[in-house]
Amino acid sequence: MVSSVPLPTSSQPIGEKRVTFHHLNWQAYQQILHALGENRAASLTYNLGILEITMPLEDHEFAARLIELFIRILVVEMGLKIKTMGSTTLEREDLDRSPEPDNAYYIQNQHCVAGRKVDLQHDPPPDLVVEIDITHTDIDKLQLYASLGVPEFWRYNGRIWRIYQWQAGQYQEVESSLTFPFITKENLYDFLEQAQQDEVEAEQAFRAWVRQQVQPS
Repeated sequence: MVSSVPLPTSSQPIGEKRVTFHHLNWQAYQQILHALGENRAASLTYNLGILEITMPLEDHEFAARLIELFIRILVVEMGLKIKTMGSTTLEREDLDRSPEPDNAYYIQNQHCVAGRKVDLQHDPPPDLVVEIDITHTDIDKLQLYASLGVPEFWRYNGRIWRIYQWQAGQYQEVESSLTFPFITKENLYDFLEQAQQDEVEAEQAFRAWVRQQVQPS
């Protein structure tokens, strides 16, 4: 059984505003996408006829940016390589799906896409995708990223971090990350809690701790 120790909070925050459209085909989604343009604060997720437009609020952005920093510290201090996709549209017309995750990364497969633009028709999907869903979403994110073949999916709801790995043909919720096996959920909770008071101090403390874990004994 997977246990979760949530980040302490007095009440569940409101992290996003969402507008959802149902029964749209791919062409209608594309028309909306192009009408909104690239210079927009909202993210669009299209999945099998459902289009959700999400406007992130402060709690969402805090979690997304700090988890992004958390991952980069780990990658740098572990001596890994990374290609950051951010909220790039992971468009797959053949699957009738097109998400814009909060964060997406190539780490294990960075060498496959280094130095060029990703083509999801031929390249593997990102190794790690992160979604912040503090408020309810009508999109089945597990189904969505499973269909894209994403090996590891992190989901954070403002209190609880859930880690999903692709195992035996489906996502399994697990306690530790395939990408960063020595990291526990408490590490992220502590990092976010400390960052609420002082982001610089939180970064320095976590970076020093990771260095201690990875240095040769």
